[in-house]
Parts: sequence; structure tokens; C-alpha cells
Amino acid sequence: MRNLQGKHFILQTGWSRMKAGRFAVDRKGTTAIEFALVALPFLMFAFGIMGTGLHFLTQNSLEHAVETAARKIRTGQAQQNGTTVAQFKQMIKDEAGPMIDSNKLQVHLQTGDEWAEISPDGCLDNSGTQTSGTGGSNDEIKQHSGGAGQVVLVTVCYEWDLAAVMPFLQFNNMSNGSAMIQASTTFRTEPYE
Repeated sequence: MRNLQGKHFILQTGWSRMKAGRFAVDRKGTTAIEFALVALPFLMFAFGIMGTGLHFLTQNSLEHAVETAARKIRTGQAQQNGTTVAQFKQMIKDEAGPMIDSNKLQVHLQTGDEWAEISPDGCLDNSGTQTSGTGGSNDEIKQHSGGAGQVVLVTVCYEWDLAAVMPFLQFNNMSNGSAMIQASTTFRTEPYE
């Protein structure tokens, strides 16, 4: 009886070695395992590139829109046509494209006789929330942009919600997880009067 138990142990050990040897030679699941190891870093890299691209697209679109819309103030068209702050926001949205939500835009207008009189307003307060823009929606731009020959600083603050969805990119600088994107331009208005 004792001999049989020893032979049984030898048979089990041999069988286990044979199974382990077949498993080491079998390559059927190798591709799946390799893909599982590479998939997460690849997907993070791909989403990182897309997120960064969307951030720069939004930033550049906003900068272009601010330059284009502010030209109406620079030439006096916005003042003479009675353009309101809400209409000015809509001009920015129309120029920037469909990715911009005009409800998340705040426009800050500052004016002075000389360049040294202009001091930029921040888009965020100390608690990380968006500050209010200049005037009310129905205020006319000319109430806040001064007359001809004035130095004007136009700052547009935009709350970009997509940053909250992609926190691994660390674009979020607001208390709610969104990112504040800012675009501004400064100029002296033309002698339109």
C-alpha cells in the first residue's frame, strides 16, 4: 500500500509538470494579455491628446472671437449701433463657434484715457468661482467702453465644463471642477465721433 501511494504522488507530479509545460508553450491568450497591459496607458494617452486638443481649440476660438467682436468697439460700430452687453456676448459666441455657450461667458470692459489707467480684472474670485462681468445684459456697450480715443481693455471669461469630465488633464482651476479660459485684447478706440 505504501508503494502505491508513492507511485500515485509521482504520477500527480508528472501530470502537473506536463500541464505547466503545455501552458508555457500555449500562446493562444498572449495577445489578449498584452492588449490588457497596453490598453489603459494607450487609452489615457489618446484621451489626453483629445482633451488637450479640445482645450486649445476652445482657447483659440475664444481669442479669435474676442478680437473680432472687440473690433466693433474699436471702430465705434458697437457704440453707435446701441449694441448691448448681451448682443456683444452673442457676437463672441457666433464668431467662436458652437462649442461656446454664451451663458457661461462674462465680459469685463475697462476704459481710461491712458494705458496706465487700465488694470485687468480677474475672472475668478478667491473662492474659485467666476466673477460677474461688466454691467447688465441690457446695458449698452457705450456705457462701459467710453468714447472715441479711449483706451479699452476687453476681457472675456469662459467657464469650460469639459475640464470637470477630464480631471486627469488637470485643467480645472475653478471650485466646481471646470476650467476658466480667458481671452483679452486692449486697444485705443478710433476717432469715430
